[in-house]
Amino acid sequence: MKFIGIIPARYASTRFPGKPLSEICGKTVIRRVYEQASKALDTVVVATDDERIYNAVESFGGKVVMTRADHRCGTDRCLEAYNGITTPSWREQNDTDTVIINIQGDEPFIQPEQIEALMACFDSPETQIATLVRPYTAQDTLADLENPNTPKVAWSQATGEALLFSRSVIPYLRGVDKSEWLQRGSFYRHIGLYAYRADVLAKITKLDPSPIEKAESLEQMRWLENGYKIRIGITDTPTIGIDTPEDLEKAIEWYKYNG
Repeated sequence: MKFIGIIPARYASTRFPGKPLSEICGKTVIRRVYEQASKALDTVVVATDDERIYNAVESFGGKVVMTRADHRCGTDRCLEAYNGITTPSWREQNDTDTVIINIQGDEPFIQPEQIEALMACFDSPETQIATLVRPYTAQDTLADLENPNTPKVAWSQATGEALLFSRSVIPYLRGVDKSEWLQRGSFYRHIGLYAYRADVLAKITKLDPSPIEKAESLEQMRWLENGYKIRIGITDTPTIGIDTPEDLEKAIEWYKYNG
């Protein structure tokens, strides 16, 4: 099995333009993501639509490819990058044994063991797509659980596969006061790290947006609604995603004490 890490990175962002090139203690966010991913993967490529990001990755010796600017999402950008670094004849022979790992370009402290947990999901030849979840713990608050910016996941422990992704709290604990939900229930937050067999990636990028995806603004629901299976990997390692300048400041402070 061959694993290829692809990091989609756009310069444009409504909440934080230029985010990949912002710095955390002397290194850009995109460089930190790249270096962390390279600890677990032999092949890592940044896929960007911006020359500034392209040049920055080249300057630290990373692999990078230019992609179109009109992609709907990072999944589509991953497919273009994969096609750009391989040949049609190679893909014809290797697609079913190649896994593309979509690594978020705003996760500068992604840990190798998280990527390895995702890779382990492909020990089964039936795995089509995989993603990570992290259980909520006693350190979390009800506000954390109800935060719509953090998607939740309901999954089957019998099959190890996702049942539903939602910005709402799932499952809903009927008859239990909300103040007790975290003590009485099992809840999992979605970590936006995906892996797909290459032949499956080529198929899911051709799917039209689905009803629940549109309602929730969660593209992974498109795959579930079209019959694809998403295997769940579990991590206990917290992640620090950067969506806003305030998140960057928090990441800098975290790194000063933990880096």
